[in-house]
Amino acid sequence: MSKTVIGTGIRQVNLVCLPTPDLDTVISFYESLGFEKRTDVPMGDKYRWVEVYPPEGATGIALAPPREGTEATPAETGIILTTDDIDATHAEFKARGVDVDAEVARMGDPVPPMFWFRDPTGHSLMVVENTGQG
Repeated sequence: MSKTVIGTGIRQVNLVCLPTPDLDTVISFYESLGFEKRTDVPMGDKYRWVEVYPPEGATGIALAPPREGTEATPAETGIILTTDDIDATHAEFKARGVDVDAEVARMGDPVPPMFWFRDPTGHSLMVVENTGQG
């Protein structure tokens, strides 16, 4: 069975990009959480393009300087990461000194347990427990 591509031809999300002024600090941060740096190449005369991926993920996070003339303003990214054990992941983030919510939020079914954390730029990402529903 072949897939029919309709419209633009877009078929998947490959990367999400976070503007990051201090690449080396943010790379180290994501690597400390188990992400793998798969790309680190020059971009123009004075910048770098970096991609980090979770160990089993096909979608990565691109880290690049903000567009010229703009600043990297901390943002709620909308990026959601999954874990099989939310409590263990939350405890590990806290032990590593990550800026993480004080508690895991538990809103009841069908919403999975979750927490937010902030990277060194101040960008917020969410971690949710993989409950197998969906």
